[in-house]
Amino acid sequence: MKQLVIISGKGGTGKTVVSASLASLASNKVMVDCDVDAANLHLLLQPKIQESHEFSGGKTAVLDEKKCTECGQCLPVCRFDAISETPEGDVVIDPISCEGCGVCFHICPVEAIHMRENISGNWYVSQTPYGPFVHAKLGIAEENSGKLVTEIKKRAQTIAEDQKLDWTLLDGSPGIGCPVIASLSGVDMALVVTEPTLSGIHDLERVTQMAAYFNVATACCINKYDLNLQNTSRIEKWCERNSIPVMGKIPYEDIVVKSMVQGIPLVEYAESNSSREIKNIWKKISRTIHKKTDFMNNPGE
Repeated sequence: MKQLVIISGKGGTGKTVVSASLASLASNKVMVDCDVDAANLHLLLQPKIQESHEFSGGKTAVLDEKKCTECGQCLPVCRFDAISETPEGDVVIDPISCEGCGVCFHICPVEAIHMRENISGNWYVSQTPYGPFVHAKLGIAEENSGKLVTEIKKRAQTIAEDQKLDWTLLDGSPGIGCPVIASLSGVDMALVVTEPTLSGIHDLERVTQMAAYFNVATACCINKYDLNLQNTSRIEKWCERNSIPVMGKIPYEDIVVKSMVQGIPLVEYAESNSSREIKNIWKKISRTIHKKTDFMNNPGE
């Protein structure tokens, strides 16, 4: 099984549009939306949920007022100021400030504090016209998105093994944070979708450097390349200097927005210059990953 993750250094580069189109073009695959903080791949894949699971991103300290003797031993050990004392002398725990470290739980002499599982979101296994799809929704202002990405990736791997699938396509998060690092784990290649803007160039450099740190092979795709040909040329030269192949350049077209409004992957919506370019990009990616796999399996040939 080969794994491809589509990432971007910044939001708004067209990563999900590319991911949905590749999901339409690839055969015998499972898809994963690793952008759990702002998931939107489901808007283009029309999933029908088959499984729903709760996700616990951590624990929160809860005080049993009946057991509490108000000894105050927990007050100085909380580094997050989540435990305080009221003017009346009562000990209270602020669940919003609590980081779930558990120090108060261990130090309480009468076991008046226990750690409660904190439900941070949900993750789902769905069926789509393009194959199985694993996705999630993290709650507002909840943390541990990297842990959630790891959880849904494990489920996707199980599905791929059980159904003997050839591909896992992952729509990653923008930026270089924890969910992106979790998305990169174990993949064969990362396709970085960028745009010809100054911020796009800067964040392309950051995310490729991060992928290189984790020894993940990267390739680049320039979206809306014709909006600024000078910056497009800068991206191509930078990629050449850093041995990063440019898989393709997608032109700007109004039809891309129309396909999103209709909730249909671009390559299925209509034949256009941009859809043809994405098809060529998929062919190049497929050939590159297969060559890499063949070399690893037969290094002497």
